Amino acid sequence: MPASVAEKAIIFYLRIVMAWTFLYPGVRQVLSPDFSVAGFLSHTKTFHGLFSFFTTPGTVQITSVLVAYGHLLIGLSLLAGLMVRLGASLGALLMVLYWMAHMDWPYIENKTNLVVDQHLVYAGLLLYLAVGRAGHVWGVDAWVEQGRFARDYPRLKLLFS
Repeated sequence: MPASVAEKAIIFYLRIVMAWTFLYPGVRQVLSPDFSVAGFLSHTKTFHGLFSFFTTPGTVQITSVLVAYGHLLIGLSLLAGLMVRLGASLGALLMVLYWMAHMDWPYIENKTNLVVDQHLVYAGLLLYLAVGRAGHVWGVDAWVEQGRFARDYPRLKLLFS
């Protein structure tokens, strides 16, 4: 756990800006009846075989709902500081998938991003938040971990610690 107020403030800031990174698109996607992942995934090159499955007529609607609500729930998790270990880990996985989706090896999206782009930076930051117990820094995780729920269900305590 961070010792100083400055360290806590930085961790809190990083958690909140990453929450906004997921929360804003999540709200827009959930509220938009026209949202679909098909447009984003139609441009895959390096891993086209993997991502084309998610754009087939039978799966594109399911994938779109999972992405929209995934963004929303990850954002809410980070914002509240509740189950940050789970939310941040799933967010990191999502960022790596986004990184892979627009890869034209060795470039990512365009010729200015060689191998590394913002998605890998976000994934690293999210993993830091998950491992660093960021939900305990002015978040709900510390409160839940010490409460009756965590005592009654010790296996679930891992989500909050």
